Amino acid sequence: METNGQVNGLKSKKKDNGDGKDNLWSAILEEVQNQGNTKLPSNKNVLVLGDNETGKTTLIAKLQGVEDPKKGSALEYAYIDVRDEYRDDHTRLSVWVLDGDPGHKNLLKFALNTETFPHTLVILTVAMTTPWGIMDQLHTWAAALGDHIEKLGLTPEQKHQSIKQQVQKWLRYTEPGDELEPASSPMKRSSRNLSDDLDSDDEDNTLPEKVLTTNLGLDIVVVVTKTDYMSTLEKEHDYRDEHFDFMQQWIRRFCLQYGAALFYTSAKEDKNCDLLYKYLTHRIYGLPFRTPALIVEKDAVLIPAGWDSMKKISILHENIQSCTPDDYYRNIIVQPATRKSGGLREAEITSEDEQTFLQRQQSALLAGAAAPRADSPLRTAQRTAAQLDGTKIGMGGGTPGNEGVLANFFNSLLYKKTGSPGARADVSPGAVSAAARSDAAAELDRLTRNKRPPPTVDLNSSEC
Repeated sequence: METNGQVNGLKSKKKDNGDGKDNLWSAILEEVQNQGNTKLPSNKNVLVLGDNETGKTTLIAKLQGVEDPKKGSALEYAYIDVRDEYRDDHTRLSVWVLDGDPGHKNLLKFALNTETFPHTLVILTVAMTTPWGIMDQLHTWAAALGDHIEKLGLTPEQKHQSIKQQVQKWLRYTEPGDELEPASSPMKRSSRNLSDDLDSDDEDNTLPEKVLTTNLGLDIVVVVTKTDYMSTLEKEHDYRDEHFDFMQQWIRRFCLQYGAALFYTSAKEDKNCDLLYKYLTHRIYGLPFRTPALIVEKDAVLIPAGWDSMKKISILHENIQSCTPDDYYRNIIVQPATRKSGGLREAEITSEDEQTFLQRQQSALLAGAAAPRADSPLRTAQRTAAQLDGTKIGMGGGTPGNEGVLANFFNSLLYKKTGSPGARADVSPGAVSAAARSDAAAELDRLTRNKRPPPTVDLNSSEC
């Protein structure tokens, strides 16, 4: 063993120099110093792709431990502090977040180029708030990533090496705890044989069915964010477990195609965020990750790259009854016609131009000046009083002044009701009204006194 060789060398050195104790400790310190030189690399990067409103900035802020994230624009840059507790070392992991607007795809050249390509991990984000768009978004961003990689100008050797590394990582995955099994176990034998076969060029025969059929040569992690919204989908859109299983099996098939890991996360409820951080450091820096696949909780799924297979995915098919697993995704997960959270927008009101308004008002005033002037209420009342004077309705043979008193009374009532501007300004309405009521009362009293009672007839009189 190498350890025994080191000890024997130290012993021989002790005999040669005669000062074995000091030389032994010097050798140990030198060995520890050489091991300590293995620092965490500082050139690693994470590229985050996804549509707007999928929670990219919030997710990275959660991984950073930041409570109040600041959203940028176009191409954001951030970093995550990574610490290796075993070697007491730390470094910074660079993070690039691309805006979801397709017009910003040209900025990928600043985050992913020939120099950074071997040191980059890609995160594809989709949100559970828009489940009907998950598959379209994943394929769109994966295609955009593939097109960008084709334009990088990588040499055939670089492409082959990166593709081979992804195959190796997939095939060398073992469940946490399996590494403790003896070397003679079937699991360890199969893993060892598969890794030995990687030296040959016949790599496609070693991969399971539908795994890494599209190998981009990069580590990819698919992150489904905002899984706390699944309860809202159940309440407001009548989603059932069958819908979520249908969605999950489609997402997992996509992950098999690209050799990607899968994480369901919720920054609001802090689900799987810490595990995602540990998995990133595991894939990028080789730090330990001892969490097995989690598929029991529908809103906290965790599937490391290398664990899944079509056989494991087929278990979800048992719960899909109202449709088939191969049905078109958007035929089953349908976008609602109207969102309940949205309301009708108020009609936008545009103010009229000031000059146009004034011209219209001027035209109206000129048209009103040309029209014949209507009689005021006071003149109308006077005309009505004159008609009453001519006909003497209900007045009998009263004196000529009686009609004038009543006319004044009616005029006062009209004045009080309409407040006609044609009345004289030097007489107050209260004085006119009081005088008219006094004249009317005197006239009515006079008429009552002058009215004679009808003659009485004595039936017992002899004159009858």
